[in-house]
Amino acid sequence: MLETSARLLKLLALLQTHRDWTGAELAERLGVTGRTVRRDVDRLRELGYPVHATRGTAGYRLGAGASLPPLLLDDEEAIAVAVGLRGASDGTVAGIEEAALRALSKLEQVLPPRLRHRVRTLRAATVRVGAPAMTVEPDTLMAVADACQRRERLRFDYRAHDGSTGPREVEPYSLVHFSRHWYLVAWDVARADWRTFRVDRLTPRTPTGPRFTPRELPEGDAAAYLSMRLSDRAWPWRATVLLHASAEDAGPRIWPGMGVVEAVDEHRCRLHVGADTPEALTWMITSVDHDFTLLDGPPELVTALRAQAARCTAALRDFPA
Repeated sequence: MLETSARLLKLLALLQTHRDWTGAELAERLGVTGRTVRRDVDRLRELGYPVHATRGTAGYRLGAGASLPPLLLDDEEAIAVAVGLRGASDGTVAGIEEAALRALSKLEQVLPPRLRHRVRTLRAATVRVGAPAMTVEPDTLMAVADACQRRERLRFDYRAHDGSTGPREVEPYSLVHFSRHWYLVAWDVARADWRTFRVDRLTPRTPTGPRFTPRELPEGDAAAYLSMRLSDRAWPWRATVLLHASAEDAGPRIWPGMGVVEAVDEHRCRLHVGADTPEALTWMITSVDHDFTLLDGPPELVTALRAQAARCTAALRDFPA
């Protein structure tokens, strides 16, 4: 009986690799006959696992069933699920925190001691920094994601930054989780232009609109476009500087939402950056820690850069060389 049970678990692990297996391949892996494989497949089906026969190859595939059967996870998969559930328990999707904690409790209860220790060590060594994120209702997130996948126009009421609310109709393209918020990148039908929307500020209307023909995404990528929108274009004070460093060297110094790097050649790149004050622009540009030349910016930024230079020079006036 123990040998049979162990073989069933090994068979289940093979089927959960999301590929089709012929009966001969499974028999070779398990060291049994094809008849034994067929009997073991029948046992899995009796336990609720939807093992489907594949056409033309006399093989098997694990499909989706009416209920969720037990899963087999290797060590790395188990740790990944535990870490993901921990993040979901205090994450940005409202209403799933309690369910995530219940699932995490069940998982940690059956983890081998070595894995439980690794998960708890990671949790103890991790510090969450930053203000709490705005949560999003799961139904809203799923409605937007479904419209993106189906390529159907989405209608919703949107609350703007100033508190005003109005109807919008868009062609939804992609959801992006960026800097503690969920954003929708979409083509605004009324404004005939690309826009980004905070998902926690929108309330979907039903039904969705007609299907649309996909357009080419700006910047070639939804995440890159959102980064651009949240950096230089969204701020009242903007500038472009030429960094005397390659885009590869400067890139790691530019955090998401700070600015966008554009390669010029192998030794130089342009940085498009935005901020809420000229002084903040000065700090952001100098924090990159590369020599630079100001290409475009307001006169107030020139004044702020000169003031910063004078301040640094004065600080070293009486300092011994």
